[in-house]
Amino acid sequence: MGGSFFVRGNRMRSLTNRQARQFILLKHGLLGAHRFSGKQGAWEYIRQTGSIQFDPVDVCGKNAEIALQSRVKGFTKETLTELLYSDRSLFDYPDKCLCIIPTEDWRYFSRYRTAARENINNFPEIRALTESARAILAKNGPLSSDALERELSVSFPAADSDSPRWRSAIHWSAGSNRSRAVLEQMYTTGDLIIHHKQGARKFYGLAEKYLPAGLLSAQEPLPDEAAHIRWRIARRIGAVGLLWDRHSDAWLGIWGLKSDSRAAAFRQLSDEGEIFETSVEGIRSALYCRGEDAPLMEKVLDGIDAKPRCELLAPLDCLMWDRKLIKALFGFEYAWEIYTPAEKRKYGYYTLPLLYGEDLIGRVDAIAERKTKTLRVNNIWYENGVKRTKKLQNAVDKCIERFMTFNGCTERSFLCGI
Repeated sequence: MGGSFFVRGNRMRSLTNRQARQFILLKHGLLGAHRFSGKQGAWEYIRQTGSIQFDPVDVCGKNAEIALQSRVKGFTKETLTELLYSDRSLFDYPDKCLCIIPTEDWRYFSRYRTAARENINNFPEIRALTESARAILAKNGPLSSDALERELSVSFPAADSDSPRWRSAIHWSAGSNRSRAVLEQMYTTGDLIIHHKQGARKFYGLAEKYLPAGLLSAQEPLPDEAAHIRWRIARRIGAVGLLWDRHSDAWLGIWGLKSDSRAAAFRQLSDEGEIFETSVEGIRSALYCRGEDAPLMEKVLDGIDAKPRCELLAPLDCLMWDRKLIKALFGFEYAWEIYTPAEKRKYGYYTLPLLYGEDLIGRVDAIAERKTKTLRVNNIWYENGVKRTKKLQNAVDKCIERFMTFNGCTERSFLCGI
């Protein structure tokens, strides 16, 4: 096929820009027929990516929910809640940021829990507070920080919460009240898990009551730091589909990762066949793919003819983790403007990328108004050059209708034309 070749010796691939886009979209289950379906499909997708990013903002669904609705046929918000808090096959934990992760990966993060415990051991006053909190949780079951604050009996002068010693001990929650701070600290040590959420409020429970003992006592599979970094890099490559050995937001949250350690990890992963190098038309830097995705790459190189789908993507979608890469591949510039002052926003508070077929064709500003059960579409901005054919308009309309149902709305209103 023109523009591509395959060298079996070193697993090199050369892709056209279109082939690279096809590959990454197929990897994400966003091109052609749905690869993922139902609760099992949602779990399989998260297992494939390693983690999806959690964010509590709920304008028209939370980030993780929006990411899954675009890929998983029949997905509902209750599906994710069941996987997290009934089945517990997923759990909330920091990865890139706060993420949703397969519970089977708990053991790979033990070095971070150990570091958090060592931090607590240096502060007797924090140890006393955590022991009291543990006893309260053991007696009462899962609690929010407000409920724990009412129960705490350990004397802890309020002034201490502003001291440098307290702030260095509770490194996640400078300025937090004592109950929130101790819950988050015990969460980082692995003594607690997020038992469930009510809106943005988290309820914490003792990990030993809700996770298998064998999992909690399992040894870290990769005690060597360099091996651990390689595992996390390969995992991030798998989450995006294609990544380069360059500075990227896709590497956020990997402790100790610098350009030299990242380059060394790429070299060894390549030598071991865990990742392989590709060159893509119009992109100077090499891109890398998981070795396990070689069959999918071959499928793309052989040529595919997939029926286009129209989907709304999440603002913190794994696919969008490296915005420079998205611009290079799709010619699409995206910025999440939620923290941008209103007068400086180019688009909207919570705009979602709009995918049609192999292209990112625009963005949508939509709000789910829960009281009236109305999905209000404030605006749709199409990229320059997008031909608004009847076929495209019908696809966008059906996408908005599905999104309305996903948000539990029965009506939709438009402040703009589709």
